[in-house]
Amino acid sequence: MSALLEAVMLVCFGLSWPINAMKAWKSKTAVGTSSAFLALITFGYIAGIASKFVGGNVNWVLAVYIINLAALGANWAIYARNRLLDKRRLGR
Repeated sequence: MSALLEAVMLVCFGLSWPINAMKAWKSKTAVGTSSAFLALITFGYIAGIASKFVGGNVNWVLAVYIINLAALGANWAIYARNRLLDKRRLGR
């Protein structure tokens, strides 16, 4: 039951990443996006994954962590693209 509840939390939280990525892609600007926030969330997912291995509790929930981390990776890529677009607009 614990693994199921953990997975539900991860799925609920993880659904926000594709939505955020689409919004950021359409906006074509990094304004309003915090790299510190993305870094903190990335660190949290990595810590969650590490806890699975350290605690010897590697199970199917690990796949949900990895899917969320991949979606977050897409957000990082879009953030980098949008920063570049912002710099080009400003002539830097």
